[in-house]
Amino acid sequence: MSQMREIAKFAFAYTGVVVGAGFSTGQEIIQFFTNYGMYSFYGAILSGLLVMFIGRQTAKIGSIYHVDSHEVPLNKLFGKTIGTIIDYTFSFFMYGLAVIMIAGSGANLNEGFGVPATVGSIITIMLVFITLLMDFDKIMRVLGAVTPILIIIVLIMTVTNIVTADTSFSEAASHADISKTPNEIWWFDAVVYMGLTMGVSFSFLTIMGSDADKYEIAKKGSIAGGLIVLILIVLMNASLLTVIVDANQVSIPSLVMANNVHPIFGSLYSVLIIALIYNTVVGLMYGFLARFTNPKSRNYKIMLVISLIVAYIFTFVGFVELVNTFYPIFGYLGVILGIALAILWVRKKTQRKLN
Repeated sequence: MSQMREIAKFAFAYTGVVVGAGFSTGQEIIQFFTNYGMYSFYGAILSGLLVMFIGRQTAKIGSIYHVDSHEVPLNKLFGKTIGTIIDYTFSFFMYGLAVIMIAGSGANLNEGFGVPATVGSIITIMLVFITLLMDFDKIMRVLGAVTPILIIIVLIMTVTNIVTADTSFSEAASHADISKTPNEIWWFDAVVYMGLTMGVSFSFLTIMGSDADKYEIAKKGSIAGGLIVLILIVLMNASLLTVIVDANQVSIPSLVMANNVHPIFGSLYSVLIIALIYNTVVGLMYGFLARFTNPKSRNYKIMLVISLIVAYIFTFVGFVELVNTFYPIFGYLGVILGIALAILWVRKKTQRKLN
């Protein structure tokens, strides 16, 4: 397989893990960006650039140390004692975010098709269970498969909503509600959103970096994946801004945009959201399970079953409430990881110059 195909596979899988938590429902984008009005575009670009840089550093550290989980990278970044504390805290939040994503799949099916939320959650859980029994290379292929479809669909939604909008961006921005944002500071929420995406992808991305055949594949694949994420954030934000009044009233704002294209398109997008959420749950659960078990062991399968059953029980808490509470906290944890990776990069650059 050519190097370009390997880079594309890496980039698509990376994007596939991030997008479920990053913006599939639109709730995340509207909270962290769109409700800042025109400043949302500055935030989206800033956050996307940070995702590119920190994602590259994450993949590099996985490639250098050939890790099986996020334990070693965290110990390298923070030292054994602090690293262990962050390790267990991070693992807890990874699992918690997986629960949020499973709840989101139920909320999506309920809003898009009128199907009970519990059914949507069960479907996601079953798909995740089957996928996590595969080997790592197959998991990467599955995660990357949906990314090209997502890019096309987001482009269609964005163009349609902008062309058919009754108002300009500046007029639509006047309806933005900054009180609905986590911190009411556009650049700070952009950084926190970067932290969220890094928190979501850190464990799986380090393992992907370790699994890559060559260091260059991990480095270039993570940059390409980050660029895709940047473009998708900007497009989704632009589309959401055109429907911001309606989008602020629902739990799945992206469905408002999809239905504006055509009701059938809205139904198709509901299915896509489940696929994107499934991607993120797979990435989070694999990283969580790989931290405590060997993926090829019997204990891995036992822990997988127990974890998914417990996750289902916790999905009965409302999706929006979970997002409002959990996302910012997990974002702060991701920011800490990002700062540590940036410091490591600066330190190595300085050492090279001194040598």
